[in-house]
Amino acid sequence: MAFSKATGLGINAEENLNQIKAPVSFYSLNATANTGEVISFEKFRGRKILLVNLASKCGFTPQYEELEKLHRQDSNISVLGFPSNDFGAQEPGSDQDIAQFCKINYGVTFPIFKKDKVKGNDRQEVYQWLSDATKNGWNSQAPEWNFYKYLVNENGDLLKLYSSSVVPQDMAW
Repeated sequence: MAFSKATGLGINAEENLNQIKAPVSFYSLNATANTGEVISFEKFRGRKILLVNLASKCGFTPQYEELEKLHRQDSNISVLGFPSNDFGAQEPGSDQDIAQFCKINYGVTFPIFKKDKVKGNDRQEVYQWLSDATKNGWNSQAPEWNFYKYLVNENGDLLKLYSSSVVPQDMAW
């Protein structure tokens, strides 16, 4: 399926959900939080989920503020953050450093996961699902930079993806 770099928005999969069925359930996935706790994504069933790869030394880092605002203000959306050092070495810190940076500078309360790879053959399981059409049903686009966003609906279907330059307040929910 096509991806529009001009808008940063992928195909609106919502219109085709009857034809698109993820071969691997989103809810079968889990990831390790930066605290070491393994979190099952079954926990997020029934909610929209915005998954974002994060970096603390990126020009898009101020988006933490809007992501936190979205997480706090909309009880139907969970923001999940995945720190990665894959782009420009812009997330050099440890998991503890990242957690402290997020809390002190942006008051982040949404879940932050263990720093890991979001691109390449050794990317972590969640990003394997997000960027492999044989797993999610339609999308093979991996993140192109920090703060790339993926929207999953209440049923665990991948709906949309957004480029780094699209801020949460400009997203279609």
